[in-house]
Amino acid sequence: MATPVGLLQGTLDVLVLKALSWGPRHGHGVARVIRDSTSGTLDVTDGSLYVSLHRLEERGLVDSEWG
Repeated sequence: MATPVGLLQGTLDVLVLKALSWGPRHGHGVARVIRDSTSGTLDVTDGSLYVSLHRLEERGLVDSEWG
């Protein structure tokens, strides 16, 4: 069974991938898509978002440009 932290990380990763499936966007754009698509229920913090983006990049699921 997944741990609560693992489940939350996996859920955020899926939401980030879904946001990026509609086209490339910067981190704040990803957070906005998640917030808007959940009617404000989920408001992703920068810290959580960028950890998720790094994790997805390490797995080869996203390409990113930092700067």
